[in-house]
Amino acid sequence: MLERPEVPLHTNDSERDIRDYVKKQKISGGTRSELGRQCRDTFFSLKKTCRKLGISFWDYLTDRISCSD
Repeated sequence: MLERPEVPLHTNDSERDIRDYVKKQKISGGTRSELGRQCRDTFFSLKKTCRKLGISFWDYLTDRISCSD
C-alpha cells in the first residue's frame, strides 16, 4: 500500500456500491427469472462503471448498440 499511493486505504467506495445495489434490489422486489436477474446485474454494473469513469451511460450504450460503419 505504501508503494502505491493511488490505492485507497479504505473500501468505502466498494461498500457504497454494494449498498446501492442492495437498496435497489429491496425496492424492486427482485426479478421474475434468472435471465432477468443477470440483465439487471449487468446493467447496474455497467452504469456504476460509466459513472466512475465519467462517461454517460446512455451515450456509451447508444454507441455500443449502434451499427454505423
